[in-house]
Amino acid sequence: MLSLAIVGLMVGLMIGRLTTPDERELQQVEVVQDGLELWFNEEPQLHGENVEGTVALLFQAQGKARQGQLSLQGKPVSWRVQNSKEGLLLTVVAARPLHGEWAGAEDAGRWRLQVKLHE
Repeated sequence: MLSLAIVGLMVGLMIGRLTTPDERELQQVEVVQDGLELWFNEEPQLHGENVEGTVALLFQAQGKARQGQLSLQGKPVSWRVQNSKEGLLLTVVAARPLHGEWAGAEDAGRWRLQVKLHE
């Protein structure tokens, strides 16, 4: 009887593992001309705003904290991805006000989000 219970538990755990969706994960951040490209394994939920000259995007995903710089019209722009309670937060700041536009699409089995920046 006990062995049947153990086998039933193991089968249930295997079925549960197979039906659990993968976590959305930020896999890569690329600096491109006039912005960034972020690559995810699946489409994340996204909330973005242009706040007082800063671009902020919040993703329902997991990933590593990263940071870097890019050049926009020959001037430096800093970006940073950090973990927060709600998910991953991307902030883009510069010494002058920035505005951003973003659009995502599936590409080669992954999700690519393009963030275009302008003054």
